[in-house]
Amino acid sequence: MLLRSRPLLRALLLSLLACSLSACANLMLDPLRIDLVGLEPLPGQELEMRFSLKLRVQNPNDGAVDYDGVALELEVNGQPLASGVSDQQGQVPRFGEALISVPVSISAFAAIRQAWGAAGYQPGQGLPYALSGKLAGGLFRTMRFEDQGVLNWPEPPTAP
Repeated sequence: MLLRSRPLLRALLLSLLACSLSACANLMLDPLRIDLVGLEPLPGQELEMRFSLKLRVQNPNDGAVDYDGVALELEVNGQPLASGVSDQQGQVPRFGEALISVPVSISAFAAIRQAWGAAGYQPGQGLPYALSGKLAGGLFRTMRFEDQGVLNWPEPPTAP
């Protein structure tokens, strides 16, 4: 019985080794750079607002990065504001970039909470934002990302 299971055991060990090596190869990748570059309105439902959030994804690696799905969350002023998912597929070329659009939802309650929190902000003053999410790419190829910055209140137009 032991002699019959050796080929099976050997195959199992080789497949575990292959999986381990592919996981290590994924760990050697430089992180993707993902920046929030735009926000366009979409039709919403009753108590929600919808936007298309535009992300610029830059790949500083020597190999292309395939993705099959995107999920993200956006916080503004330390409070959750929007979240979204998309099942889109694509590839970020080696040493290249791609523009990805993800539909996000903002509930009326999140909008009210943000308005309440931003009541003391003045024109020219910024609101900090944090974006986090993942580009799904299979068992060992999912790439998590984060971006932070400041959303500036627009200055009121000056009279000529």
